[in-house]
Amino acid sequence: MQQILVYSDSLSWGIIPNTRRRLNFVERWPGAMEDQLIRAGRSVRVIEDCLNGRRTVWDDPFKPGRNGLQGLQQRVEINSPLALVIVLLGTNDFQSMHSFNAWQSAQGTATLVRAIRGAPIEPAMPVPAVLIVAPPPVRTPKGVIAPKFEGAAMKGKDLALELEKVATELGCPFLDAGKVAATSTVDGVHLDADQHLVLAHTLAQKVASLLDAAPAEAR
Repeated sequence: MQQILVYSDSLSWGIIPNTRRRLNFVERWPGAMEDQLIRAGRSVRVIEDCLNGRRTVWDDPFKPGRNGLQGLQQRVEINSPLALVIVLLGTNDFQSMHSFNAWQSAQGTATLVRAIRGAPIEPAMPVPAVLIVAPPPVRTPKGVIAPKFEGAAMKGKDLALELEKVATELGCPFLDAGKVAATSTVDGVHLDADQHLVLAHTLAQKVASLLDAAPAEAR
């Protein structure tokens, strides 16, 4: 069995836009992706580590534990052996209390990739590949989260471009989710159920090719 760790935020946790409710496992993209891979005959397990509000490498001034770098290496260690880690982060770096730009957020993701590669896993276990996924761009925020994400669309408009540069520099596969899925018109930030399924389909195809290239120790 090949294990895939999804390291992400509320876009992958499956929050239903403008609510505090969550889509079921098979409805959110990590679960739907796992289902599609299994239906294709693969022995896989998707491990979700998706925290609402998670940044790349910065703290949330109002909620503890949202710095994505903290504890990341231990999560890799806990769940090893891993064939693949999927990192989909960045949206929360552009919340209104931060002044970060797309380049800075992408450097945060680069820091996470280096941490994953340096995790203290057992000697016989493989260092997993890391797939960097750029989140779909934020629209105009609406509803209860509008104040939190005011200005996020402008600050994060070049995130996919900057993440692709980071992926090239670090030798990571890359996928721009914004080319296949769009954020909800309900809140402008999260994904509607149909977009989770669209993203799952695209990622299942991408992940299948990466799993074929995974080291034997991760299978």
